[in-house]
Amino acid sequence: MSKKAPRRTAERILETALTMFNRFGEPNVSTTAISADMGISPGNLYYHYPAKDELVNALFERHRRSLTPLLRASGEVQDVEDAWFFMHSLFESLWEHRFIYRNLNDLLSRNRHLETQVQALIEQIVRSLQDLLDSMRRQTLTMPASEVPTMATSMVVLLTYWLSFEYAKDPRRALEPEHAQAALLRGARHVLGLLGPYMVETQRKHLQALAAAYTSRTGPG
Repeated sequence: MSKKAPRRTAERILETALTMFNRFGEPNVSTTAISADMGISPGNLYYHYPAKDELVNALFERHRRSLTPLLRASGEVQDVEDAWFFMHSLFESLWEHRFIYRNLNDLLSRNRHLETQVQALIEQIVRSLQDLLDSMRRQTLTMPASEVPTMATSMVVLLTYWLSFEYAKDPRRALEPEHAQAALLRGARHVLGLLGPYMVETQRKHLQALAAAYTSRTGPG
């Protein structure tokens, strides 16, 4: 039985960088530390990624690509059950690349390429959530069409900075893997909570039931 071919070094570097950035924060991880953790020379790493910003940019592009299919499906969301699954999936993708959102403002101030790419992604998410709201308005929401753009923007603000909020509340533990599920559920609950006043009664009660089930598993938050 033949052995599997080893993963390409460039991909291994990305995976190691992502793990370390997520755990320690991107500003606290050097390329030297990444190469040492991998057991390769700094020169080998620089051959693939001559600067740390190139690592960050490559990881962000991977994040953007992973989000695209989900964002395209937003117009298929019709009720609270769909929205809960969609929002949780969205937060899962953000969690997988949480170093970006933990240090977003700092990263943007140092990386012009990332700045423009993040702006484009935010616009894409806003459009996606507008599609979601328009779809839910058919049977779930009583929201006027004129309020959709503002609500979509408010939801994206909460999405984008939720992990920073979690980190600020509990810097030593909030972004560790064992706390992922609770953080994701809290985020989904609060984003969908913005829609509560606009939901038809049956859907609002269903959202309350989902939130209650979440609270029983993770505690208040």
